Amino acid sequence: MNLGRVSGILMILGGLLIFGFGALFALGQTAAGELNVGGAIVGLGLAGVPAAILAAIGVVLVTRSRREQEEGEERAELRKILDMVVSKGEVQISELVLELGTSRKEVQGQVHSLVGMGLFSGYINWDEGTLYSSEASSIHELQRCKFCGGEVKFAGKGVLHCPYCGAEYFLS
Repeated sequence: MNLGRVSGILMILGGLLIFGFGALFALGQTAAGELNVGGAIVGLGLAGVPAAILAAIGVVLVTRSRREQEEGEERAELRKILDMVVSKGEVQISELVLELGTSRKEVQGQVHSLVGMGLFSGYINWDEGTLYSSEASSIHELQRCKFCGGEVKFAGKGVLHCPYCGAEYFLS
């Protein structure tokens, strides 16, 4: 658990405690005959306002903490893909799928994210299922596919595609 989540939970509990003590006080005073029903309702309303504010802030903190945790996990997966490709030079897509515990389609999306961020330069042959790290300068000068010799074409920002064998080359 991180600090934002703990703080959020404590604020929610604090809000519940404030409202609970306010309710107990109002009910106790009403039962003792020192407070009428209208006064008890006003007392509950006065206790409910700060309780609701604290609880709302707590919910926001817990939600934000959960989102940050998910983003951190996604960054860790991207870092893992990048580290594996850079350190080994080439990685089988199936190895990435097993290592990350995701689907082939998710790995493909993550590779495209790395390319879009300018963090990965290399090429991939989806049919063969291998991801290659490469020097950016040699890819920028690439005109023919390294697999079939066909002419490569731009397929989007930072991506070259061979229409003949399906290989994709990523520019950084």
